[in-house]
Amino acid sequence: MSDLINISVGNAAITALMGYAVVFLGLVLLMIVVMILGSLMKKAAAPDNADKAVETVSVQPQHHPAPGSAGELKLYDTDPRDAAMIMAIVADSLGKPINELRFISIREVKE
Repeated sequence: MSDLINISVGNAAITALMGYAVVFLGLVLLMIVVMILGSLMKKAAAPDNADKAVETVSVQPQHHPAPGSAGELKLYDTDPRDAAMIMAIVADSLGKPINELRFISIREVKE
């Protein structure tokens, strides 16, 4: 039986290297498990024909408003950021979602 309090430098170095090797091996095994689980999740989440669906989609400019919007808004002497704040304030004061309101134009009134 060896004395663990009065250990030699050589035995301490071997013990330290063995400890580092065990930790490194554990990290490598953990990395392999995570990579395998990641590839399984990708295969489960994406169907086989997903690549074909992406190839058949063509991008065309849309000339109609986005779902939930109420059409075009004309700004007269108004910054778009200020117009957005005005619309948010009006929607909040009315207690309605902004996509249920229709703003036709916003004009800055100068005195």
